[in-house]
Amino acid sequence: MDADDSLTDYHAKRHFQHTSEPAGGQQKASKIPVFIVQQHHSSTHHYDFRLEIDGTLKSWAVPKGPSVNPANKRLAIPTEDHPLEYASFEGIIPHGEYGAGAVLLWDSGTYQNLKEINGEPLPTIEAYLQGHLTFKLNGKKLKGDFGLIRTGKEKDKRWLLIKKTDSEAAEGDILVTKPLSVASGKTIEQIEIGIA
Repeated sequence: MDADDSLTDYHAKRHFQHTSEPAGGQQKASKIPVFIVQQHHSSTHHYDFRLEIDGTLKSWAVPKGPSVNPANKRLAIPTEDHPLEYASFEGIIPHGEYGAGAVLLWDSGTYQNLKEINGEPLPTIEAYLQGHLTFKLNGKKLKGDFGLIRTGKEKDKRWLLIKKTDSEAAEGDILVTKPLSVASGKTIEQIEIGIA
């Protein structure tokens, strides 16, 4: 499946004449794949974790947000693929549009696929399809080794986002200690009320 095909659900849910979200499909793959985390105040308050894989941003809604404490296994629910251009999106999705509400770019950076099989690197898309990703994040906030693991059968659509035990692990709540946007320096409340 190419990137355009994998964005079919994304396009079907949005009216680009009303929302400032990018239609996408123009940006080429990064030399080093990117990841982002967006805080999203929609009908539910959650975080969206996105990894660049195979030409799009594979996406998971993480209700409690990412954690740097290995003891915290965060539920991650797959959502539709997003275009690579979404990696810089921050702003308001208008009322009446899918996912209406404020979006804050909470973290961004690059990542390295660490998944191997029999001592050989496993392509990231293969690890994704198998439901077991292992990667090192180099973000402005999130750093070190993480795992994304699908639980049960594929149709169950439940994954776990887990921080691995390494020098970047910590017990504190990074969502509380580092709440500001990495793009604008704003809080989610400032984005909601349109503070420039």
